[in-house]
Amino acid sequence: MKTASHNTVVHAQYDARAQAYLQSSVHAQGHDLEALAEQVQQATAGRTAGHAGVRALDVGCGGGHVSFRLAPLVGEMVACDLTPAMLDTVASEARARGLVNLQTCEASADALPFEDATFDVVATRYSAHHWHAWRQGLAEMARVLRPGGLACFSDVVSPSHPLLATWLQSLELLRDPSHVRNASVPEWLAALADVGLQIETVRHDRLRLDFGSWIARMQTPDTHVAAIRSLQGRAAEVVRQHFAMEADGSFTVDTALIVARALS
Repeated sequence: MKTASHNTVVHAQYDARAQAYLQSSVHAQGHDLEALAEQVQQATAGRTAGHAGVRALDVGCGGGHVSFRLAPLVGEMVACDLTPAMLDTVASEARARGLVNLQTCEASADALPFEDATFDVVATRYSAHHWHAWRQGLAEMARVLRPGGLACFSDVVSPSHPLLATWLQSLELLRDPSHVRNASVPEWLAALADVGLQIETVRHDRLRLDFGSWIARMQTPDTHVAAIRSLQGRAAEVVRQHFAMEADGSFTVDTALIVARALS
């Protein structure tokens, strides 16, 4: 049997799904996306040269929605992802939107090809739970951030209760074999502190996942869809209530937007 690296699995999952993520309403909008943009606006408002000299990096850009939202607010926007098809889609859409300051870069989060202290803003959204070396990816984001720079991390987060955490990881993995793990908020805060970032704010939210579009976006095999639905049908009431499970399989997860600063 031929073995595959985790990055190979990621490529296999996302190469053919770039358009689906570009068009995904879950990724194209959201309170956290607007809050992230507000943080960047506030961070650049006091600069004497305005935002023209601000460099921003979107790690694990996927369909590019963070990059598209931030590009008008900064001087240079770099959209970084492991999957070439995603980057091609982002570059094409950037041209269509007239975002001439947006460029793409193919790289893994744990090995960013940039010098130390290169960016004023680093961000990642709905990507970190796919990283096979999550802590190293966070360390890389901290490394390329300039002293005093802004770092924003938005993702689905794991409940602290072991039962609920197991359910979240199980549903995620059945849907998408490139899934690694959703960290809990305490794990996020500890890891970010370890890489030298100072936490400023944590914004908690809930995100409803429409079951039909959730599995269609990833083209989840019917056998895995059946397994997910079987698990949901046997869930304890505490699980059903926490994830607000609906008759059609739709459910709701916890999310967090964590805003931090590089120490000056």
